[in-house]
Amino acid sequence: MADPITFVVITGLSGAGKSHAIKCFEDMGFFCVDNLPTTLIPTFADLVARSDRTIDRVALGVDVREGEYLTHLLDTLDELRKRGHTVSVLFLEASEEALVRRYRESRRRHPLAADGNVVDGIRAERKTLSTMREVADRIVDTSGITVHQLKDLLLETYVTPRQRPGLAVSLVSFGFKHGVPFDADLVFDVRFLPNPHFVEGLRPLDGRDPRVREFILKHDDSRELMRRLEDFLGFVLPAYQRERKAYLTVAVGCTGGRHRSVALVEELKAFMDRLGFDATVAHRDLDRE
Repeated sequence: MADPITFVVITGLSGAGKSHAIKCFEDMGFFCVDNLPTTLIPTFADLVARSDRTIDRVALGVDVREGEYLTHLLDTLDELRKRGHTVSVLFLEASEEALVRRYRESRRRHPLAADGNVVDGIRAERKTLSTMREVADRIVDTSGITVHQLKDLLLETYVTPRQRPGLAVSLVSFGFKHGVPFDADLVFDVRFLPNPHFVEGLRPLDGRDPRVREFILKHDDSRELMRRLEDFLGFVLPAYQRERKAYLTVAVGCTGGRHRSVALVEELKAFMDRLGFDATVAHRDLDRE
């Protein structure tokens, strides 16, 4: 028999934070699916249980967009429990005033407000979802909390300290002439450092070679830069951890992404190891012509 799966059903009023909650659950290591027809959920559970990939925690987003399928949700949850799975329902709501304000700010149309009257849509949705609210294991009013506070609350409720994923740090070297990585949180430009490209014998090598590393780090500017980078990251990383951020991507760029940026990323990797962070390294442009 397949191991039981923990299901968290995320539902509630449109604009109350369901989409952000799903992203939080994804960051917490849950396999997330949004708006799957409720009648297909048992079949989905069977597929997950038989999958070669180990999936033991699933978050399902369910809302009023389900239409007629929503009426089958309670039966579906009972079916999951009969199959041995753990099921809990998280219901997100907010005050009418807060929801109207959010819709005005986002300029989105409420799914039940065909004529554009947001208040009527909110009231109709609240009535439609009243049964789900009654059976919810946890109800969260997001009227007066920030998205960061919501994430903290979800972490405290659904993930034990031992299971919480740590900060995932990615170190990326790149060449500015090939473009800045679009997903970088921090970007450092090292094009002012002496360039091994213009040194006979070093040009065909890359920044992982000890001779290239020695050439770059023998200069005062390079050593000063590394000292400042280590001081800065030594301050930033604990701050990211306190904020319970899921990941941080640090990009270091030189002209072509072959020498200086590669060498410094390797140095930063060693620094991360000393701090106890298991950082991943990617030299994006190393193999480009």
